[in-house]
Amino acid sequence: MKRSGPLYTLLGGLLLALFMLSLNATTGTGDSSYGGDSPGGAASPAPTSAKPTEDAPSATPAESPSKSPSKSPSKRPPGKSEYAGRTADDAAAVSVSVRDDKAIAYYCNGRDAESWLKGKVEDDGSMRLTGKNGAKLEGTLADNAVRGKVEIDGRSRDFTAARAKKPSGLYRATTEVRGAEIDGGWIVLPDGRQVGILKEDGKARKAPRLAPETGTVPFDGGDLTARPVVP
Repeated sequence: MKRSGPLYTLLGGLLLALFMLSLNATTGTGDSSYGGDSPGGAASPAPTSAKPTEDAPSATPAESPSKSPSKSPSKRPPGKSEYAGRTADDAAAVSVSVRDDKAIAYYCNGRDAESWLKGKVEDDGSMRLTGKNGAKLEGTLADNAVRGKVEIDGRSRDFTAARAKKPSGLYRATTEVRGAEIDGGWIVLPDGRQVGILKEDGKARKAPRLAPETGTVPFDGGDLTARPVVP
């Protein structure tokens, strides 16, 4: 029974050693191969590499209020159209007859100055017409009117000729009476007024009044026939 004392002592020491080893493993006080532990044993999240921030799409600038579109030349109307009006100084009348891409115009002061002009109408409504002795007309068809300048005998005048409806418009009569050459031109304005010149063998005078409904003009005891001008 006396030998049992050292044996108990040895077993007690072995048990104590085993307990200490078990306690050390449980508390995990050693360093981890994946990085240090945070207090309380929770693992720290692995650091992430910085990622460039993508540029946010730029904000669309606020659109400014749209401006009212400026008046621009309208495309020339197809078919036939008539325009009649006066110069800005009211010295003469101007009429323009358009058919598709062709135009003929007549300038007349009703006494002693007149000119016939012709030319082409562009798709945008602009036109440049020419006549004898350097006469020219530059205009633009827009908003149911022809506006521009006419130059006759070296003098330039602004004019506006509005869209005309029958019987308004441009008329002409050419014939021969008793061996004399007759050439007359008439502009019938929208308000019914008429401006015209009648030439007999080149001598100009104020034209007699035209009856637009029939095209008849009294002359030398008879009648002339005036017809609408077509380019």
